[in-house]
Amino acid sequence: MTRRLPLLCALLGLASVLLAAGAMAHSVSEQAQQRMLIGGFFDAAWIGAEHMLTGYDHLLFLLGVMLFLTRFSQIVVFITAFTAGHTITLLFATLAGITANPYLVDAVIALTVTYKALENLDLFRRWFGRPSPNLLLMVFIFGLIHGFGLSTRLQEMTLAKDPELVTKIIAFNIGVEFGQIAALALMTAVVKVWRTSTAFPAITRVTNGALIAASGVLLATQVHGYVTSAQDVAAVSDSVQSPS
Repeated sequence: MTRRLPLLCALLGLASVLLAAGAMAHSVSEQAQQRMLIGGFFDAAWIGAEHMLTGYDHLLFLLGVMLFLTRFSQIVVFITAFTAGHTITLLFATLAGITANPYLVDAVIALTVTYKALENLDLFRRWFGRPSPNLLLMVFIFGLIHGFGLSTRLQEMTLAKDPELVTKIIAFNIGVEFGQIAALALMTAVVKVWRTSTAFPAITRVTNGALIAASGVLLATQVHGYVTSAQDVAAVSDSVQSPS
């Protein structure tokens, strides 16, 4: 029973993640938008931390990265690469006003979670007979993609002509980093407990399977959101062109 307890905890925890992933996408509430528009530095930082801690796509990807890192130095290197990537695109895309449909961006982010889980399961070697691409490089590239997603959401919450735009971008990013640190601290503790169990190989298989399933839920949610929003835009356009 003692040996099975970590596996049971993993199953329960991952089940809750799956339910949460289906229930919460990377939406931006009206309250967050108003706080970003009228608030100051600390409001923007709080929203950034909140956005990271409720952004299940980012958290799932980080869990996938953390799962097989055994040394603290490895964690520092990989998380630094991810942080550098998302900081670059968050700052650059927001300042330059580069954006895209948020549903499509989040759909791509969901695919990065799938990729990491498949890489963890060594399916590249099994399917293609070759090792997966350099992991550190891929984590950096995926950091760029995640940063673009953060930028897209940030631009929904603020105005390009906001006189405090740069300050709010920096504050938002600082908040994102604090949120990431908090999430990583919890993940590190959980994975450390998992490693003490003889069931760890089974836990990793269950975890990566759950990551794939969760990313599939997130992908379907974002695709549905994109289709629905496109239909709404088309309906509004039709009503304007054909007044009663």
